[in-house]
Amino acid sequence: MPNPVEPQALAERPLDELVACHECDLLMSKPTLRTDEKAHCPRCGYELFAHRHNVVNRSLALVLTALLLYVPANFLPIMQLHLLGQSSDDTVWSGVVGLYNAGMQSVALVVFLCSMAIPLLKLLCQLAVLLSIRLGVGRSHGLFFYRIYHHLRDWGMLEVYLMGVLVAIVKLADMAELSLGLGIVCFISLLLVQVWLEVVMSPHQIWAALSGEDVHAGD
Repeated sequence: MPNPVEPQALAERPLDELVACHECDLLMSKPTLRTDEKAHCPRCGYELFAHRHNVVNRSLALVLTALLLYVPANFLPIMQLHLLGQSSDDTVWSGVVGLYNAGMQSVALVVFLCSMAIPLLKLLCQLAVLLSIRLGVGRSHGLFFYRIYHHLRDWGMLEVYLMGVLVAIVKLADMAELSLGLGIVCFISLLLVQVWLEVVMSPHQIWAALSGEDVHAGD
């Protein structure tokens, strides 16, 4: 656990040896961590840093897995609706098109951005960042893409879309015959892989690796 810094000692410490808690703003000395160790704020308990094993290779495997799941998650049927002798296959993409054709272009655009475009852009940015570290080239471009990724983090809302699908399934269950498609499995898998990626891809190690610091991000 990092040690809080007394106010009178601030002027005597280099800035690169200090860290401020993102939650309570407590100023502390930057900790030195070994593999699989974590540093928490002594005041509020917020996780400041986590030094994870083999960050780059594990994150790269998860990014590639997510990219492979992206197409079936968005274009395979999430559910099949059977009503009055008619059947329809519903996908994420068909939902966007349906909203657009129904005259709700603005809603269709928001759904497209939050459930398809931004999640894909986030994955591509993560891939570019990890490749720049793994191959040791284009670190400046990696920093640029990692900044873009952090600006996009709050805009990818796959979990919100999934909740909407689940609510629709519950409401339609008594009105029509429903069957789940392979797309819902791929969509949930994509969401879980992205959550796992957020956990594995330690921001402290990625920023340090992109800055050229020796933090053993690839160990």
